[in-house]
Amino acid sequence: MLKIVEKFKIFAPISLVIILIGAIMFGVYGGFNQDVDFAGGMTMYIEMGKDVNLDELNQFIKDATPDGVNPTSQKSDGTQVVIKTTPIDTETRDALQAAILEKYELAPEAVLQVDNVDATVGNELKSQALKATLIAALLMLIYITIRFEMRTGIAAVICLLHDVLIMLAVYAIFRIPVNSNFIAAILTIVGYSINNTIVVFDRIRENYAKNKRAAFADTVNMSLKQTLGRSINTTITTLLPVVMLFVFGVTSIRQFTIPLMVGLLAGTYSSVFLAGPIWVFLKELQAKRKKQRIAKR
Repeated sequence: MLKIVEKFKIFAPISLVIILIGAIMFGVYGGFNQDVDFAGGMTMYIEMGKDVNLDELNQFIKDATPDGVNPTSQKSDGTQVVIKTTPIDTETRDALQAAILEKYELAPEAVLQVDNVDATVGNELKSQALKATLIAALLMLIYITIRFEMRTGIAAVICLLHDVLIMLAVYAIFRIPVNSNFIAAILTIVGYSINNTIVVFDRIRENYAKNKRAAFADTVNMSLKQTLGRSINTTITTLLPVVMLFVFGVTSIRQFTIPLMVGLLAGTYSSVFLAGPIWVFLKELQAKRKKQRIAKR
């Protein structure tokens, strides 16, 4: 029989190390790499009419803008590119636009869209993302508590926190731009992870109801063994289309799929190796406290 519960002291530190590395890199870089969506700035969509060398375009934009603008460019759709900078004035923006049109011999109509995002809007997005995650976690806690018990709800929320922290660590380590895709990725993984966890908890409850005399840790180990194949197969089938998006997608899609792939793996890891053992720990903790209360009488 798999001894996952007994090896919890091995599985948990693996996640803690990744989260710690992410926290260190967060401090080293002075925060996340916030995209225009959050930090504010300018985005310019241009139809180039042909494939262009992004490294060459990035260098040209850098040379054509003042220091501190931190310009970047990436493919948007087909031969379209999106250029992003920190907040710049109208004069600098118009000069950059004219320089690009001249270098690549483009008509003014090639500039499809220019947006200026205020930092206040970015702060509002961050606030909404935090609220959405907290509300989702709270509703899931209530649902799982009603369906199972409070201890399972706490274990599930701890696993959700684990998955979110792992994703944040990946964002910090690899300097992936934090933008609106970040919100979508977080909420997607929260939903995926809780589904996996509930499947595991359901099997534990079923097996425990059949044999309540068995040690709860043994029941959890048996249940995890029974659901392991399902968890692996579900993760693989979910990962395949995400990997295809990473391979064939444009830069913005790839930036979305990297944390999504990590989140899928983290969600599976927490559902299989963390959720059950945490439930066992909480159940044993409650039993220990109950014995202590009885002993004091």
